[in-house]
Formats: sequence, structure tokens, C-alpha cells
Amino acid sequence: MRLLQTLACVLALGAAGSASAQGAAGGDRIVFPASVSQGALVFGKVPAGSVVRYAGRELRPTSYGTVVFGVDRQEAGPLRLEVLRADGTRTAESIAVNARDWPLERVDGVPPKTVNPPPAIAERIRREQARVTAARARDDDRADFAAPFTWPVRGRISGRFGSGRVYNGQPGAGHSGMDIAVPTGTPVQAPAAGVVTFADPDLYLTGGTLLIDHGHGVSSNFLHLSRIDVKVGDRVAQGQVVGAVGATGRATGPHLHWGMNWFDIRVDPLLVLERTQ
Repeated sequence: MRLLQTLACVLALGAAGSASAQGAAGGDRIVFPASVSQGALVFGKVPAGSVVRYAGRELRPTSYGTVVFGVDRQEAGPLRLEVLRADGTRTAESIAVNARDWPLERVDGVPPKTVNPPPAIAERIRREQARVTAARARDDDRADFAAPFTWPVRGRISGRFGSGRVYNGQPGAGHSGMDIAVPTGTPVQAPAAGVVTFADPDLYLTGGTLLIDHGHGVSSNFLHLSRIDVKVGDRVAQGQVVGAVGATGRATGPHLHWGMNWFDIRVDPLLVLERTQ
């Protein structure tokens, strides 16, 4: 129940909006949620022609005034945004951040060389991650992110976003996505339309790795794939099969790791799936 209440605060763009949305008429409304969760993908509404600034970045509204941004899993808030309307007037917005509990997950049986890689392998990992990071910097003026997302596969959630990870007894970074346990070969469907920006069948840590860009800095990544069916530059539709589940890279069994980003900020796919508007 608490999670559902939090999600309603994060994603509803109606009565739960900021004070500046109330009393404004028609296309002049500015609407942001009053509070959001750590790890949320946040949607707002601004008048046409507005410029929105947040966290040192300028957000580009869609043609119908929707803006989107991500909230880091460790963000304490409040979030500060500035909206500059086309007529030159400015409005400051403040959004509270609701903290979440991040449980600790222990993952044993991981190949030791993926936990403490030798120097040559560590350099390979650095190069590969730099390529992935570059793909996430894309900022297309497409609004594929605005449609409701669907599950890429259906199965048991075996790893949750944000959880602390301990690999073979050694602390690691917080989990960057959601793991869904399904058999090797299970078809993976695009959760929303987009453009393929990265596809490599053999990254050291993440194995078969695929990125789909949904526009405005929002992207999905799929890791540990046994097969990739699309290539960089392909336009994919929601529900299109883009690959197959595997256990490649640092994995102890077959599963799909589905991560989502807003540029370099990781967000929780489960919150995006449960978006109501």
C-alpha cells in the first residue's frame, strides 16, 4: 500500500501537482508532482515554448509540453526546477523526495575474475563501459518515453533496482536495474518504441548487451542476452522481439537484467511500469 501511495505521488499529474498548476488556465499550466520517490522517472507539464532547467541541465519539452527527468536512488531532495515561459516569466518549482529502503542482496557463485578482474580485464571493462555511457548521452527529440511501458518478459523478479549487492562476500555497487528470472532463449520484447543505440554480444561483465533509446535521454538496457536480433540504428516498435534471455557475462543463471536511465541517472523500471498517467 505504501508503495502504491508513493507511486501515485510520483506519477500523477493532476490534483497531486504543484501549487503553480492550480489557478492557471489551459495551456499556461505548470504541473509537477508534489513528491517523488528515489529512482523515479518524473513527468511534468509546462506551457508550450517553455525552457525547464534542472540539476544543471536544460530539459526540452515535447511539442505538447511534457518534460521528463530522472531521480537518483540516493537523491535526498528537495528537487529544484526553474521554468522560463515563452513570455519571459519565471516560476520556481520544488519537489520533495521520498526515501526508500534499499535491502542488501548476496550473490554467491559469481566467477571470481568478474569481481576482482586482473588489470588487463579491468581496462577492457573500462573501455566497454565508456561505450555504453556514450550511447546513453543521446538526446533525440522523440517522445517514445511518453507511452505506457510494458514488460519485456514475464517472470519472477529475482533482483530489485537499488538493492545493495554483495558478490562472493565482497560489497559492490547498488543494483542498477531489475532482474527477471526466465529460461535461456525466452524472447525479449521492446517495452516501448525507440531506436537501438548499442548492441554487443560479448561485453565482459554484462555479456550480450542492448540499449534502446526512447527519446529525451530516456533509455532501456538489456543485459546477459544469449541473442541480439537488432542492430544499431534500427527503429523498434513496442512489443517487437529484440533478443533472447541468457546468462552471459557476470551471471549465475539465466535472467533478463532490465535497466533504465535518464542520461547517466539510473531509474527503477518497476516504477515506470506502474505509471498510471
